[in-house]
Amino acid sequence: MSNDKKFFEADEGICEINVIHEEAAKRAKNHLLDDNTYMDLSETFKIFGNPTRLKILSLLAVEDLCVCDISEVLGMSQSAVSHQLSTLRSKNLVKYAKEGKQARYSLADKHVIEILNIGIEHVLE
Repeated sequence: MSNDKKFFEADEGICEINVIHEEAAKRAKNHLLDDNTYMDLSETFKIFGNPTRLKILSLLAVEDLCVCDISEVLGMSQSAVSHQLSTLRSKNLVKYAKEGKQARYSLADKHVIEILNIGIEHVLE
């Protein structure tokens, strides 16, 4: 091993001069939301952290579907799909409408598809 090879670089995230930019910090702090809002947001993002739920949201972005349809497309049991839909419903990401004995699922609102699209766009950059 060569002695001139560096294994550790200086941490670029450290403020070496240790000066607080009070006005900038104050402006940023004024935009913080309350802790409960950040907790709710964190829980919502956790829901997006599951590939199966992301697939279900992607399907529902195209078309309203029943559990049978989603189950067939994803090759999963209806029970497993229902469980994931229940989780998505708990955070108001999907909704359903009864049609006779069936329930057709759809995205709860336009924000869900916007979050999904922004995430996909970011990952594909």
